[in-house]
Amino acid sequence: MIERQIDVPTRDGATTTFLCAPERGGPYPLILFYMDAPGIREELRDMSRRLATVGYCVMLPNLYYRAGVMELGRLPADPDAPERKHMMDLMYGLNIPLVMSDTDALLAYADAEGVAKSDPIGTVGYCMSGQYAISAAAHRADRVAAAASLYGTFLMTDKPDSPHLAARKAKAELYFGCAETDRWAPLDMVRALKDDLRTNDVKAEVEIYPGADHGFAFPQRPVYHKASAERHWERLIALYRRRLG
Repeated sequence: MIERQIDVPTRDGATTTFLCAPERGGPYPLILFYMDAPGIREELRDMSRRLATVGYCVMLPNLYYRAGVMELGRLPADPDAPERKHMMDLMYGLNIPLVMSDTDALLAYADAEGVAKSDPIGTVGYCMSGQYAISAAAHRADRVAAAASLYGTFLMTDKPDSPHLAARKAKAELYFGCAETDRWAPLDMVRALKDDLRTNDVKAEVEIYPGADHGFAFPQRPVYHKASAERHWERLIALYRRRLG
């Protein structure tokens, strides 16, 4: 495995990005992996490595670089702990236009350095970043062929850049993996999203994972649900193989 930590120039500075790919062969199709709210950590690097081992170049950028934050470290379980409030402030400090600007910078870097195949590419986001993975499929419809949101939040809002509206503009195949129990993305929203995608003929699958809670794919979380986590890997890799090769 080739692993590097790189600083990718952006409009607002530089985002430290974990990059990994198989050591031999290549170049490989690119996957942009958008982090969740707790930020960059070894758990996400391991998930990036798992994608890389099946034939992809993965870029995992730090989205909190504008705040001068890299890794938050272990967070207390208490939702009122100052560390968790800090995390929420960082999360709400991001928005779709900022992350799409970062997406452009990441693609420009990948193209200039020749780290991956130029097209097609894939995206994936968990929790807060499900919206970014889907939005990227519309923002860069010229390049994104597969996008996945896992227990994504804020997928249907009243804003003009709501991800459910972006999905209508995407040319990619979209996948939404949703937890049966999720206070951040309740089933009413998931069903409304599914109806909207169907009504607008969006090439997408919305799957509900029974018995799973928000965060089920993260092995270091108390809510880790092994059967659902492994199924999500099966769905994710199959999506990329269909659309990226």
